[in-house]
Amino acid sequence: MNDSGFSQQQSFVQILQEVNDFAGQRELVAENLSVHVCLELAKYSQEMKQERKMHFQEGRRAQQQLESGFKQLENSKRKFERDCREAEKAAQTAERLDQDINATKADVEKAKQQAHLRSHMAEESKNEYAAQLQRFNRDQAHFYFSQMPQIFNKLQDMDERRATHLGAGYRLLSEAELQVVPIIAKCLEGMKVAADAVDAKNDSQVLIELHKSGFARPGDVEFEDFSQPMNRVPSDSSLGTPSDGRPELRGPGRSRAKRWPFSKKNKTVVTEDFSHLPPEQQRKRLQQQLEERNRELQKEIDQREALKKMKDVYEKTPQMGDPASLEPRITETLNNIERLKLEVQKYEAWLAEAESRVLSNRGDTLGRHTRPPDPPASAPPDSSSNSNNGSQDKESSEEPPSEEGQDAPIYTEFDEDFEEEPASPIGHCVAIYHFEGSSEGTISMAEGEDLSLMEEDKGDGWTRVRRKQGGEGYVPTSYLRVTLK
Repeated sequence: MNDSGFSQQQSFVQILQEVNDFAGQRELVAENLSVHVCLELAKYSQEMKQERKMHFQEGRRAQQQLESGFKQLENSKRKFERDCREAEKAAQTAERLDQDINATKADVEKAKQQAHLRSHMAEESKNEYAAQLQRFNRDQAHFYFSQMPQIFNKLQDMDERRATHLGAGYRLLSEAELQVVPIIAKCLEGMKVAADAVDAKNDSQVLIELHKSGFARPGDVEFEDFSQPMNRVPSDSSLGTPSDGRPELRGPGRSRAKRWPFSKKNKTVVTEDFSHLPPEQQRKRLQQQLEERNRELQKEIDQREALKKMKDVYEKTPQMGDPASLEPRITETLNNIERLKLEVQKYEAWLAEAESRVLSNRGDTLGRHTRPPDPPASAPPDSSSNSNNGSQDKESSEEPPSEEGQDAPIYTEFDEDFEEEPASPIGHCVAIYHFEGSSEGTISMAEGEDLSLMEEDKGDGWTRVRRKQGGEGYVPTSYLRVTLK
């Protein structure tokens, strides 16, 4: 695309290159972030989860120990309460027996011993309860004033380290962006330069040079006076006068001149010598083909020289290879060289003819015909068609031979840009016979095929039709059964 002369095209390619460089810098930023930020943060996040889990487990263990101490305290408290009630009950029983006159001395002594034992057990439970209470208070103070603050401090330190590490990742993000900012700025500046390089005047001139036809502007239309009788005696030199003495009319009809560059044109068959193109376009295409053939020819010549040198080396040093193995390639190269030389000569001849036509057309008018030339009529298989064919031949004999290149469409490069809407059919027709449209402007049809009638016979024996599967062209009128709308 850079070889084209359009500045807008070159600017677009330059912008694409800058966008590619811009995207490359974004990829570099993404790679740096994924390696140095995302992976590191993901790894550090896993470490933080493990450390946080460890601190929570430590806090739960300390809490469980405190809860266990509290349960022991509650147990010792209940035991002390129970022993106190039992001691009081035993003392009351001993006192009651001591005052009872019916009680024996042994019962009284036994009751007193039982009261003394219960009192001693209550005293021991009291001491145990006091010791458990003192131990629990100490453990509780250690839990709330030492253990838990330490765990919370560790969690706080962990969170601060996490925030610090995350801030470092943010800093890497900004640094990665700052590293590519100068290059991105250059890319944007390059886009601006490419945009400023668009030259509308230059592009329009390039387009003109690329598509100019090489035809000269048409001259004034001459006045044809049909009011004066023309009684000429036909002679061998009267090429334009039919045998019946009537002057041939060359104005309207089938000899309409191509004066409108953007009118709808018939599609033409592409030829090898590009004769379907306007003279200037034909000359350019032939030059391109000639240059391409010359490059291929030079390439084949260089390859032949290289093969000859390799063969000489093989002949002098047989261990490096067999010289006979190169013969098929050398022969193929020579055949290609001969073929390319013939093609070069052919394109040189066509180019010389096209250049002479460009020079000769400078004083000429545009092409003479907008309709395709009459293809050679083929006789239908019945007698009536034979007579019709004879009339067609007579009419065609009255037509002067058209100049070479006059029927080639002009401004073919604009066909797609200025394509008109397809015309509506004016009727329907059926092919009576098979017809092979081998001439330019004609179209093939099969026997019994349904066709759309696009243009009636103008008296020249040809009717324009359109096939259902696409394509328009002329077919012999006698080969059709026509039904108008």
